[in-house]
Formats: sequence, structure tokens, C-alpha cells
Amino acid sequence: MKQFFFLLIVFMAASQWGHSQMGQYGTFGPQRSSIPRGPGPEAQKEEPKTAEELVAAEMPKIIEALELNAFEEAVVSSVLTKYVQQRIELQILALPAEQTREAHERIAENQKADLEQGLPAEKFELFMELMENGFDSKKAKKERKKKKKDKT
Repeated sequence: MKQFFFLLIVFMAASQWGHSQMGQYGTFGPQRSSIPRGPGPEAQKEEPKTAEELVAAEMPKIIEALELNAFEEAVVSSVLTKYVQQRIELQILALPAEQTREAHERIAENQKADLEQGLPAEKFELFMELMENGFDSKKAKKERKKKKKDKT
């Protein structure tokens, strides 16, 4: 009788172990769902940012560095948005390298002219310095301090 219970317990344990190790269709390994899954979140491509989003991300740095009022802020924002949009369109066209370079130069010249018309001379110069420094306001402030010390 003891042998019978012992064999019964061993048989039940073995069958449970075997069942938990067996996957779908009698194979070993983890069970998989037969329902197809869509691409995971990492597989989905992010949408490229629009010109407005790119400019909006940089505007706080520009406003802080140049100390722009509301009118000047609107001028800079609209000019930058216009020319960033043109640069994005140029990338989409995928022109040959020489034409792309020429188009970028024209866009930069036009942007510079529009900003020069819309901003006071001092703030325009500060903006150009800021662009050269990659919109790093700390470098621009240090350079302004050096220029003020050199003038005195």
C-alpha cells in the first residue's frame, strides 16, 4: 500500500513536471500565443519634427541670450520657422551636393537679411554670435564680457 501511494505521488509529480515543460504542440520550451503580435514600441519610427517644433525648442535659449521683447521674439520665431521649413524641404528633395550647397547658402543669406531687417543692430550681432556658437548662450555671454572689457 505504501508503495502504491509512493508510486502514485511520483507519477503525479512527473506528469506535472512534464506538462509544465511541454509547450504548444507537444514541444519543449515556453508556450507561444498563436495570435500574431504587432511591432513593439521600439520598432515604430518617430515622426520627424516640424519646423515649428524645432524652432520652439530653441526659442527659450535665444530669448534668454538676446533678451528679446515680445515683438522681437515674434520676428525671430517667424523668420527661423520660415527658413527651417525651407531647409527641411531641401532635404526632402535630395538634390545633388553642389545644388544643395548653393541652396543652403541662398537660404542662409536670405535668413540673415530678414533677421537684420527685423532686429536692432546690436541684437542682430548677438544673434549671429549665438548661431556661430551653436546656440550656446554661455559662450555668447562670455564673449560679450570679453568685448566689453576690451573696449574699456
